[in-house]
Amino acid sequence: MAENLKVLFLSSEVMPFAKTGGLADVAGALPSALKRSGVDVRLVMPFYRVIREGAYKTLIILKDIEIPFGEKTLSANIFETSLAEDIPVYLVEREDMFDRPNLYGNSRGDYYDNLERFSFFSHAALKISLAIGFSPDIVHCHDWQTGLVPALLNGPYKTSNGLSSASSVFTIHNMGYQGIFNSEKLAMTGLSGPQHFHPEGLEYWGNISLLKSGIVYSDVITTVSPTYAVEILNHEYGLGMEGILLSRQKAMYGILNGADYNEWDPAKDPHISGPYSRNAFSGKIKCKKDLLIETGLDPGLIEKPLIGMISRLDKQKGLDILMPVLEDLLKLDAGIIILGSGDEPIEAALKKSAGGNPGRMAVFTGFNNPLAHRIMAGADIFLVPSRYEPCGLTQMYALKYGTVPVVRATGGLNDTVDQYDKKLMTGNGFKFGQYNSNALFIAVKAAFNLYKDKKAWKKLISNGMRSDFSWDRSAGRYMDIYKSIPNKTRR
Repeated sequence: MAENLKVLFLSSEVMPFAKTGGLADVAGALPSALKRSGVDVRLVMPFYRVIREGAYKTLIILKDIEIPFGEKTLSANIFETSLAEDIPVYLVEREDMFDRPNLYGNSRGDYYDNLERFSFFSHAALKISLAIGFSPDIVHCHDWQTGLVPALLNGPYKTSNGLSSASSVFTIHNMGYQGIFNSEKLAMTGLSGPQHFHPEGLEYWGNISLLKSGIVYSDVITTVSPTYAVEILNHEYGLGMEGILLSRQKAMYGILNGADYNEWDPAKDPHISGPYSRNAFSGKIKCKKDLLIETGLDPGLIEKPLIGMISRLDKQKGLDILMPVLEDLLKLDAGIIILGSGDEPIEAALKKSAGGNPGRMAVFTGFNNPLAHRIMAGADIFLVPSRYEPCGLTQMYALKYGTVPVVRATGGLNDTVDQYDKKLMTGNGFKFGQYNSNALFIAVKAAFNLYKDKKAWKKLISNGMRSDFSWDRSAGRYMDIYKSIPNKTRR
């Protein structure tokens, strides 16, 4: 029964505490939806500096708990805070590992000791569960940072009271991040070489892959959209692991992420100047007007299409096909606002373009959640030209905000955006298939052309705002999968 189901939820980032990408949004919202379904869900994440600096109420619950670290142990303090729905969140404190400016690395690259950091975190999560007497039915792990956990449950924790009957679910958010490390560090994981370091285990071309560990040793694998679950079975998207994924295809499911409408709803968004809804839409005009003022763009753009983009600034997100047509898009009498951070050369090139187009283009780098909300509300068109996109959440938010998405038909973008048909007046956005600048330009130009037809544009917006990607729907699919895994005590 759902009321009795216990889930230990492990993530390296969780909104609102710490975020670098969509993983944090999922980890911050899905547990609340599970809790509403009657699940006893607990979260574990590292106690990063950014959390310490935030205004979060925390309470120490375990002091100097011993955590395996290779052939020795290190101590950690465990703090507790909470998410919405009063969901416990356990924070693993170890200053030399997690009290750093960033989560995974800096402008020079990943931290050199990420294997040690997240091996320690993985062991700590399981030790916390044992220490507080929480015996989960499911340990739900996310991405490479927790990919070691299914192997630990298969190995050193297999006979631990409280964990021996736990099944594992491993969610792949992005195949592009595979957690690959030198095999000389295997001892730091706490796993046995003969038992786990081989081609059918976590060995990957002579190295360790924590992503592969999660894929191989978990009971069930999920991805964050149905299309991505199919895409990663081929070389272009599987990125070298398609063979491993094919071997586990029967245990793999694609479940579309949900949108957190408590956070992203223009009718109750505290960050925007003019709240609005599908039936009371005038506030969006005020949001656009105020956004133009805030970003220093030409007020005359109030009557022209305004493109918004909130993204990591790298090639995966399509910046390499956007850059060649930026000037051409601006020549179509439009405005562009971009918010994000990523590759320094891309950031520099975008800022140079903005400098050459004052009043028409604005670029903001870094993480700025209030501005992200105002761009979502004030823009007319939201651009997501990704090379690949496992799920994507921003296009879901854009639909809710009446901001028409123009996306590449890949992954979750393909699952959530339906091409608008002017004759039938169906669909909620625009899609293009080929990954090149010309295809992107044609799709945006089609949106610009429809923008001139106010009646058709209004219908398109209405279709989008009617879309429902609530987490409760997605949580229902996870519940079905949780309950479908045979109880290990009955095996």
